[in-house]
Amino acid sequence: MADDVTRYDTVEGYCSQLSYAPGDTVELHAACRGGAFDVTVERWGARREPVWSTRAVIGTEPATPADADSAGCGWPVSVEIPVAATWRSGFYLVTMTAADGPGDRRVAHAGFIVRARSRQADILFVPATNTWNAYNNWGGRSLYTGGNRVSFARPWGRGMLWRDETDRDDRKARPAYRDEKPDVDGEIYQAWRAEHGYPPYVGSAGWFTYERRFVEWAEAAGYTMDYAASSDIDRDPSIAAGYRLVVGVGHDEYWSAGQRATIEAHLSAGGNYASFSGNTMFWQVRLEDDARAMRCHKYSAHLDDPVLGTPDEPTMSGLWCDPIVGRPESLVLGAASVHGLYYRFGPVCARGAGAFTVSREGHWMLAGTGLRYGELLGARDMVVGYETVGCRLQLDEFHMPVAIGDHMPPETTVVAWAPSSNLGMGDYPASISALDDQGDLEFLAERYYGRLDDETIAKVRYGTSVMLTCRPFGADGGEVATIGTTDWVFGLAGDPAIGQVTRNVLDRFSAG
Repeated sequence: MADDVTRYDTVEGYCSQLSYAPGDTVELHAACRGGAFDVTVERWGARREPVWSTRAVIGTEPATPADADSAGCGWPVSVEIPVAATWRSGFYLVTMTAADGPGDRRVAHAGFIVRARSRQADILFVPATNTWNAYNNWGGRSLYTGGNRVSFARPWGRGMLWRDETDRDDRKARPAYRDEKPDVDGEIYQAWRAEHGYPPYVGSAGWFTYERRFVEWAEAAGYTMDYAASSDIDRDPSIAAGYRLVVGVGHDEYWSAGQRATIEAHLSAGGNYASFSGNTMFWQVRLEDDARAMRCHKYSAHLDDPVLGTPDEPTMSGLWCDPIVGRPESLVLGAASVHGLYYRFGPVCARGAGAFTVSREGHWMLAGTGLRYGELLGARDMVVGYETVGCRLQLDEFHMPVAIGDHMPPETTVVAWAPSSNLGMGDYPASISALDDQGDLEFLAERYYGRLDDETIAKVRYGTSVMLTCRPFGADGGEVATIGTTDWVFGLAGDPAIGQVTRNVLDRFSAG
């Protein structure tokens, strides 16, 4: 069951859209074999605040199509939820509780985002809903298990939106405390998720793992943010207008061309962007069926994506850094996964500190931390881990790291860094499913450099995770802060220095 969550819980459901505006109506599509079920809606900010509920909804169990993973479930509407004008922009958790059924399978969750009808804050926060969908295998396949098209019209996998809190067992790069042996093969993670009935990807993406941690910290710290889904950024090129800062966190891996165009226009007009994320903007996707589905051919895109040989070829759903697309993510972020993708994952730096080494102690990003050159940032919670983004570095005459190579934005300043790597065949944790014919190392070497040989593999093998700032559109454009690790958010609750760096970025960028 833990490898296929489809119709495991007594009640399951999904919302007709990813986001709504005040005054809209949320349509909840549900299937329930446990008689009636109750529904509660809560806004999840610094804490969970109930805003709406209904009881004893009559449960039905419509058929689930064989292609639900790619085409959606097509279930009828079970409940209509009115979005009141007073509901603040944010993420709203829908909890469905069946009247009957096994105790650990009577509760399931859906969720939606409430957008602001007009700008209410200086910060626009974008949960990585494209990436959530890429990892979701409800209905059969995900983009990691043979699919090249995944639907938003299906339930999120168990644990993606809510699950019991655990200290570290749900982290893909599980911290090893003093004198502990690192869990190199992910055996503790796999045992934990199987015991609780969660799918393999539950620690890789989803509201509960990443965005939830950032939002709880940010709203408790007094920050006000408007929210939008990844697909909203694609569909509405004007959505970022007026915001001083757009923020992404966690694992923001899958970007559409429209989404990227909106962020680039925002930067070109003088707005700022902050990425507290690893493996960011790695794959290009295309949204289909009015953004109800997402296509990505990934490792085979350069061979079988239908847009090849057409005027739409630049939208090929493979790597952004593939020469066919020709738009490496480093052009925006100052960093890319080809220059460092994994850290403390599998045998790669298994005993690493899990921290950034400070280089530019006087940089504004580090103000108030007291950190000096050579000291570690984030070691307490091992915030550098799982997936990263980096850039090629060399030391200047003052022994400061300098970003080098092609596709780097103007005014790139490296503040801190950590070693990172790419994984090839035989390098992945034994318990983690990976490609059976090649690894990211071989694929990136071949596609980015145009050939696969010892030299290109050596260029991709070792890299970095970086903290940097840059200006992709020069002095007249806005600024980007890239903190290139998925696990940054794990330090927000307990490490004052992590919180201070995050505040420095949010305060500077949201002030204009």
